[in-house]
Amino acid sequence: MDRQTVGSANRGRLRVEVRTEGRSEVVTAAGELDHHTAELLRAPLEEAIDQGRVRLVVDCSQLEFCDSTGLNVLLGARLKAEAAGGAVHLAAMLPVVARVFEITGADAVFAVHDSLEAALVE
Repeated sequence: MDRQTVGSANRGRLRVEVRTEGRSEVVTAAGELDHHTAELLRAPLEEAIDQGRVRLVVDCSQLEFCDSTGLNVLLGARLKAEAAGGAVHLAAMLPVVARVFEITGADAVFAVHDSLEAALVE
């Protein structure tokens, strides 16, 4: 099964785009981050860290859902980035996703920004 098309054609997919902007690796996640799609985000985050791109900015402006598996992907990337002298910044979370981070306390361990532009300020 193609993991990029898990779930419905409209909402059950996760699209991930990666680009470099200055010192930051910007990873845009759009759709639903859950146990079916988590690897689609984990792989580019780990690849960036392996390549020495350890200032990661995750653009969450199009992320509609995040479950505990998705949260663990981001926490794992945070640990690896920090071990390499970097950090993971989360930008522009929609309220439904921000609530997951607030409830779990994960918002206290990430640099959380209201906008992508704010996250890119070095």
